[in-house]
This record gives sequence, C-alpha cells and structure tokens, in this order.
Amino acid sequence: MRSFNYKNEYQKLLTPEIVSYLTQIHEQKGKQSRFSDAQKDVLEELLEIAKIQSTEASNRIEGIITTDDRLKLIVRNKTTPRSRSEREIAGYRDVLNTIHENYKFIPIRPGMILQLHRDLYKFSGMSIGGSFKNSDNVIAETLPDGAKRVRFQPVPAWETPEAMDSLCTAINEAITDPELDDLLLIPMFILDFLCIHPFNDGNGRMSRLLTLLLLYRTGYPIGKYISIERLIADSKDSYYEAMRESSENWRESGNDYLPFVRYLLGVIIAAYREFAERAEILLETGNSKTGRIRRLIRSTTGKITKSELMAQCPDISQVTIQRALKELTDSGDILKIGGGRYTSYVWNWDKE
Repeated sequence: MRSFNYKNEYQKLLTPEIVSYLTQIHEQKGKQSRFSDAQKDVLEELLEIAKIQSTEASNRIEGIITTDDRLKLIVRNKTTPRSRSEREIAGYRDVLNTIHENYKFIPIRPGMILQLHRDLYKFSGMSIGGSFKNSDNVIAETLPDGAKRVRFQPVPAWETPEAMDSLCTAINEAITDPELDDLLLIPMFILDFLCIHPFNDGNGRMSRLLTLLLLYRTGYPIGKYISIERLIADSKDSYYEAMRESSENWRESGNDYLPFVRYLLGVIIAAYREFAERAEILLETGNSKTGRIRRLIRSTTGKITKSELMAQCPDISQVTIQRALKELTDSGDILKIGGGRYTSYVWNWDKE
C-alpha cells in the first residue's frame, strides 16, 4: 500500500517560485489579520457573500445546480430543498457552516471525515453518507468527442480504511513539525485524499471542504471571506490539469506534488488579493449597495454585464442591481453599451 512521508517530499517543493508564493501569502495573512481586528461589519458582509459563492461553486463543479434565487434561499436556510440537487446543496451548506464555526474542534481523523461526509448527504436519503466506498471506483475524464477515459485508478475499496488512517496520521505528524510550512503540506494532503478517492460519491466536494478546514486550523481563514471554491471552479481546467500531473505514478510513490501545490497556492494568493480589493470597496461605500456596484464597475477594466455583477455580489438581489445600474446610468457615472441580452456597462471616465 502507498505510504505517506511528507517530510521527505517537502524538500522537493522548495523551488524559488514556491518560496515566492509562500512569502506573498504570509505577507497577505498579516494584512488580513490587522484588518480583521478593526472591521467586523465588513467581515460579516464578506462572510455572507463567500458562503453563497462557495456553496454554489463547489456543487457546480460536480454538476449540482439550482437557480440563483433558490440557492440564496437554501444557503440562508429560508426554504426546504425540492430536488436531489437542492438536498445536496443543503448538505454542503451545513458542513460548510460546521467548519466555519467549529474548525478548532474538528480534528483530521478518519472518523471525523466520515462524520462530515455523513452530514454532506444527510438530506439526500442516500445510504452512502458517512461510509467509505464499498466498491472500487475510477477517476475518469470526458474526451472532446464525448467518450470517457479512465485517468486514474484509486486505492481499492478494501484498502481504503487503512489508507485513510495512514494519511491522517501523516498529516497530523507533519503539521506538528516546526520545520515544515503548513501551506505546502495542505495541497499534498488534498492530492493524496483525491488519489485515494475514499467515497462512492462526494470526493471532490469533501476535498474542498477539507482544504478549508486545514487552512482554518493552521491559521489561514481566508476562505471564510473569499470563496476558495469559486476560484477553483473558475479555473477548473487548470485544477484538473494540475491534479492529473501530480497524480501520475502516485500508486508507485513516484508522483510529483509540485503542479498541484503550485496551483493551490496560486488560488490562495488570488483569494487574499481579492479580499483586499473587496474590503476596500466595502470600506469606501459602507453598506450602500449602489455604492458597491459603482465601485465594482469603476474598478473593472473594460465592460461588465449585469450577470457578472450578480456573480460578484450574490447577496444583492437582481432588482437592486438593476435599480443601481439605472441610477448610475441616469447620473452619467456609467455608460450603457448595447441592448437586450448583450447589454454591458463601462465607467464614464470622461466625467471625472
């Protein structure tokens, strides 16, 4: 069975590029910490946005979707799920909330991972929640012609409990080693988790939830305020390519963690940068939703559509966004381009 020795693999990752990534994240972490102590209201606003985006994006990657209005109601626990997709979305919402509120008390152990997986499926009526896979599975990819090809053969079902126990032991030992940076250990753990593929279903969503859990437990709570899952969904092709590169020869302990580590660190850096931008917008505009829309359009290079504004401001209703766009157009702050479904908006720099 595959063994896990993160200390041995760690030294291979300390390239100049990766060290630069780590430096950037450590600097941004300090800035976020100072901001967090002073602006509780802004953090609450960012938290609400991130919850909606994280729940939507992580499920969308797996083809689990519903309408924007229904999604917001489900995330805010204001409605009862109506379909299988909505029941799975509700499960993700609850596990995400559990991690947000109780991460300090959630150890990385097989039993706890099983409990989180159980809760992921608690509304589904399916019996697979909270149990490791009972049959062998494969990681497949869909080719351009629609055909499917096996990309990776994970650990067989009978080896899964032992593999998960070894994996959790390895990460817990590594995190206590002061010579190892947690930011490199987390992507290695997640890659190994995905290669084990311990569940019949839900492996991708669980990997993203575990990413957040590990980041929070090691002092990087950026995912509470900026959706890590959305950033992954928006770069899905790069995500799968990095996973493919890093999983080659995994069964023989000959894989290279670097592509996946590089990818996930890049996502974390992007999250910290977006935090700074969004926090600035909220600080400048306060709770004014029209002010936030105004700031977003002004900070956008080129055109932006109403749909793109809705995606960036999931806590603001479509009606409110439409009203803000009309106010800003009437005042001459922004310019309307095109019409109908092709309508977009740009900042009117000539007015300044």
